[in-house]
This record gives sequence, structure tokens and C-alpha cells, in this order.
Amino acid sequence: MVAVTKTVDVDTINEAIDFGITDIGENRVQELTKKIDLIGDRVNYHLIGHLQTNKVKYIIDKVKLIHSLDRISLAKELDKRAKQNDLIINTLVQVNVAEEDTKFGLEVSQVLPFIEQVLAYDNIRIRGLMTMAPYTDDEVLLRKVFRTMYELKEKILSQDYENLSMDYLSMGMTNDYKIALEEGSNMIRVGSGIFGERN
Repeated sequence: MVAVTKTVDVDTINEAIDFGITDIGENRVQELTKKIDLIGDRVNYHLIGHLQTNKVKYIIDKVKLIHSLDRISLAKELDKRAKQNDLIINTLVQVNVAEEDTKFGLEVSQVLPFIEQVLAYDNIRIRGLMTMAPYTDDEVLLRKVFRTMYELKEKILSQDYENLSMDYLSMGMTNDYKIALEEGSNMIRVGSGIFGERN
């Protein structure tokens, strides 16, 4: 479980860590770096939001996992910065299964060709997939989105790519994580379910 700490103050985050939270996720680089400075190495850090290429340098050596790899320009920058820091950077490919205009990510049909391009970069490791499902109570639609992701993961595994694993299927948030878990998720991102509604 990744505790989503967007807008949550450091005292509250530390309290959650005392209760056993081991991984926290931030949407924005500025907020993430500020919290890393204050919290230190008590937890693993995840960048779960859209990542601009010009912000990569601030987090490349600080995060356990980047959930939002969605374009080659970002892969190129991640690889360059990881090389400079003598690192292998772990990423998830972000998939926009429902093809919502308001969300980032690749369409399902773009994922395999994209992965094949990213495999050319020595310092990036794809460790799985991430999606944000539509915000809806329509359980049939949610199951369809999550099942599509699970099937995509299986399809990628069947290709036997080198230097690629599908360890993580990051899908499910406060409102839909139970359905996501039933459909094969093994990484959920929960914010308001832990910290309460945001202002």
C-alpha cells in the first residue's frame, strides 16, 4: 500500500509511519522533495503524478519507484540522469485504459511498442503498470478497466522481455481499491482512506 500524502502535513505523515506505513506517494516533485527533507529515510518514496522532464533531476536518486512513465522523452531523461548518478531507476508504465482526456498515460494498444522502445535504455527498469480508473460507482466499468490491465500485464509477461518484470500492478485508490484487488492489483494508492478528505 502506498499512502498518498498530497497536501498532508509532515506530523500527520510521521504518525502514519508510526502506525506501520512504509511507502508514501506524492503527485508533485516540489512537495515530494520538501517531505523527503523533513521525513528522511523512514519510508520509501514514490512519485505517482505526472512527471515533467525538467523535474527529473530533483528526484532521480530519491525515489523507489516512478509510477508515471508515459512518453519516450521522459524515458530518455530518466535514463540520462540515472546514468549520471550511476543508478538503475525503477518505473511503472502509466496506462490510460479508459482513454479519458483528463488523464495522462498510454492507450492499451500503445503499451507494447512503447515498452520495446524503453528496453533500449540501460538505466531504466520497467517493474509493472499503473492506471487510474475513472472516478465512478459503476462497478462493471471499474472491473473492466482493472481486468484489462491484468490481461495486459499477462500479455507483456508472455513476451519474455529481458530486463523487464511485471512485479507491480498499481491500480486502485480509496474509492475502488477493493475491486482492484479482486481483479489482480498488488499495489494500491490510498490517500483519503487513511488521512481523511482533503481540504
